[in-house]
Amino acid sequence: MRSKIASPRTRPVSMRRLAIASCVGTTIELADFGLFALAAVLVFPHIFFPAWGDAAGLTASLATFGVAFVARPFGSILFGHFGDRVGRKGTLVTTLTLMGVSTVLVGFIPPASQIGVLAPVILVTLRFIQGLAVGGEWAGAVLTTAEYAPAGRRGFWSMFASLGGGFGAILSSVLVVGGSLGMSDQDYLSWGWRVPFIASIILVGVGLWARLNIDETPVFKAEVERRGAPKAPFVQAFKAQPREIILASGTMLMIYSSYYLGITFLTNYGGTHLGIARTQTLLMALAATVFYTIGIFLGGLTADRYGRRLTMAVAATAAVIFPLIMFPVLNAGGFAGLAVAMCITMFITGTATGPLGAFLSELFRTQYRYSAAGFSYNFAGIAGGAIPPLFAASITRALGAYMYGVLVSLLSLLSLACVLLLKDNAGRDLTSEVGARPRPTFAESSERTRTTT
Repeated sequence: MRSKIASPRTRPVSMRRLAIASCVGTTIELADFGLFALAAVLVFPHIFFPAWGDAAGLTASLATFGVAFVARPFGSILFGHFGDRVGRKGTLVTTLTLMGVSTVLVGFIPPASQIGVLAPVILVTLRFIQGLAVGGEWAGAVLTTAEYAPAGRRGFWSMFASLGGGFGAILSSVLVVGGSLGMSDQDYLSWGWRVPFIASIILVGVGLWARLNIDETPVFKAEVERRGAPKAPFVQAFKAQPREIILASGTMLMIYSSYYLGITFLTNYGGTHLGIARTQTLLMALAATVFYTIGIFLGGLTADRYGRRLTMAVAATAAVIFPLIMFPVLNAGGFAGLAVAMCITMFITGTATGPLGAFLSELFRTQYRYSAAGFSYNFAGIAGGAIPPLFAASITRALGAYMYGVLVSLLSLLSLACVLLLKDNAGRDLTSEVGARPRPTFAESSERTRTTT
């Protein structure tokens, strides 16, 4: 029996409003996240780890950046539980509030010269809270649009949550660049870097207003009316679709590792190895985030036209090849080489990110979709986003930057294999799953969907 759910095709205004709310929320949260990423390279080694020396201080600072990636899977489990039991809307309001408060507080942490070891301890704690919040953010924002969207346009509408991440990356770069222009390095390290963190409270207010004015998805409401709220959605997800969760995590290794390569690693490499001025490297980071956002948009469009898997496979193939040829060009080209390397890397990363919302939404069942999609998305962050930064400085120092490119290439190759092992469910009717019994394998679930539609 088909459940009585309002068709997304009859709600164009709601779709636009939901897409905007989804995009605004992720823009704010990823802007806060991006601020920390750039500050971890440019500021924190000098402010919170001054006694460690340049190399060790940078490694320790990047380790605090990686703390959030360790926290993100736990955040996906925590907020996925409430997202599947209570609803998408309330969970998204909570994640945005946590992210906003922790980011503002980073701007008020005294330096290590004043409070000693307590300064990095506070920094790590707030970073962990950021990671928890982001861990529950992306999946909820995606499902807010995906569970409303018509099947033929799900790639486009689901793309808006990831597009918000692109806008957030641009915004964080603008805030950092704008805050540093006309300011000496001494003033920037003393107080200038704090301004974007503190000012982000304004953006949080805008995001909360947008989130409080969205509707709960009809797919979720119908699922709860028919079956009630699941008791342990995360456990149910791993019992029903463990293979899909593992492979879905693998598909995103290249996204995390390439993003770090394109923004954080190359920003630092341009200054320390190529001798490019801080303002110039930051401007290149800003340009790269624009290319990342364009890639997300094109990836979402091609996902509807050519399929999610094909779009992601092409991007993953490019991510395997480009890091192997990038560093020779980078070292020979100076500023121009840095610009090319950052922009192409980020464009490839964005193209792979665009289809993700639709791809993961169609992969998992309604009763545990928030938990499964969120965990898959964030678990990959440990291997792709947290571990590589820890070894970046030592690999570059001992073996050269080219070998770090080889590491990113290998992770992208693993992602390509995972993409090819998963089935493309483009156009799957998410509402037809409501109330259906779980299947032990994804193949059986897909066959049931085809025969009933």
